[in-house]
Formats: sequence, structure tokens, C-alpha cells
Amino acid sequence: MELDKILPQDGPSKEEVIRYLNKYKNEYIVIKCGGSVLNDPKLFEKLIGDIVILKKLEFNPVIVHGGGKKINAKLNSKNIKSKFIKGLRVTSKEIINIVKEVLIDFNKEIVETFKNFSCKSECFTSEQNCVLLVEPADKELEFVGVPLDVDIKIINKTINENIIPVIAPLGLSKNKQVYNINADTAAGAISKKLKARRLLILSDVEGVLDKDNKLIPEINSIKANELVKKGTISEGMIPKINNCIDVARNGVKGVVIIDGRKSHSILFELLSDKGAGTLIRQ
Repeated sequence: MELDKILPQDGPSKEEVIRYLNKYKNEYIVIKCGGSVLNDPKLFEKLIGDIVILKKLEFNPVIVHGGGKKINAKLNSKNIKSKFIKGLRVTSKEIINIVKEVLIDFNKEIVETFKNFSCKSECFTSEQNCVLLVEPADKELEFVGVPLDVDIKIINKTINENIIPVIAPLGLSKNKQVYNINADTAAGAISKKLKARRLLILSDVEGVLDKDNKLIPEINSIKANELVKKGTISEGMIPKINNCIDVARNGVKGVVIIDGRKSHSILFELLSDKGAGTLIRQ
């Protein structure tokens, strides 16, 4: 493996990478992409490039993507107002059809971008390679689902063929109705079923911050609960952290909240001493 040809000059050093290579070789790394990294073309290209590097280093990346901003733009263009309950979009019959269309189109776009990097990837949506069996989350939310099961046979087959799975947060109920799933929840369910080594959650926050707005490099469930009680972790970060702790308690060695806007953040997290973001363990 010619590391000099694979690694970016402004990424982790070759010496560090060599130290961490065996730790993650052939391990599942689930990467949940959300926020600006999906909407800024430059950040998006860089992220795909970094995932291709992980593949060349013989990791097994599995991608789960969101698409909230793209869905908002489409709904706004049709003058359809969204209502949110506890951070989740109430998804009516009309809205689920738009959500499905936007996410499937975006899923294809991600797969096409991998192709531009000469890297094979495959679409996983409600119409193709659907792996998420869901049940309704809550009557009030209508067509929002929570995962009941994940069919990892198709994911494993795809990875064994040296192809990266790109998974949209869409699931089917037992009667084949399409449901929208919160992307963090979908990524968590997939990580648990795969017993992934890491779940990396890319968003527009640096990680978990303390009361002085300084990054907390690592927390466990006890520390997280303390921070929630003190109000240091609040609002939308609470369900995110609860999901991370649940994943860390169920077979995933670590969950990391990372700032996707920072250059090569996933490479620094996995392949350097300093890491990036906040590592959440049981």
C-alpha cells in the first residue's frame, strides 16, 4: 500500500496513519453525513474524497445521508409548510412523496460523485436495496418511522464486492408503505446491527461543548446525563446524544460527533492522535 500516493498532504501524518491502520482495517465505519457538508459542493467533494481514502486503506465505510435542507427547499418551492414535533418533521401523505423523491435523487447524486473518484458505490433507498424495516414512530408524525430491523445481508454482500453502500434514511413498513426516518436514528440502527467499530456523525457543530464553549474530547453516559441536567447539553443536542449513547451501549465501540465543515475531519478522527470532535462511549 503506497501511503504517500493515498494520503492528502494536509491530513494526518504518515507515521500516525501507520499506527492506526491495523486498528480499523476491515472494520465497519458508519458515516452519517448531514448539515453543510451535504449542501456545500466543495465540502461535499472533499468528504467523498476522504471516504475514498478510507476505502483504499481497506476500511469498510458505510454511508448514511440526510437531506433536510434539500427537502425544505423543495417543500418551499411548492409552498408546503412544515411542522416539527421535537425536531422531527410531521410527514403527511403529500410530504412523504416529496421526501422520497428528494432523497432518492440525492442518493443517486452521491453514488455518481463516487464514480467520479473511480470508486464503486451503490444506492440503498426504499426502492432499491431497501434494508430498513420500520414501524410508525408516532401517530402525530404520520409517515415518520423508527427502525424495527436492518437487513444487513445486502450491506455485507455489497461490501464483500468492494462497493460502498450509500443509504438513504427511508424505510418500508410490513405493508410496504414508505416512511421517512431521522438520519441519526437510521445510522444508529445500522451501526448496531453491523456491530460497527465506529459511527461518525458529521454535522455543523464541533462536537459536545462545555459551559465555556470548549470542546469535550470524550464523554460517557454518566457525564452526558450530568451535562443534560446542568443544561450544558440542551435542545436538539439532547436526542442526538441519547441516540449516540444507545448506539455505544449496543455493540458499537465508539460514536463520534464531528464538524463536517473542517478539512479532513474524518481522517483526523480515525488516523491521528488528536482526533476530531467528541467521542462518546458507554
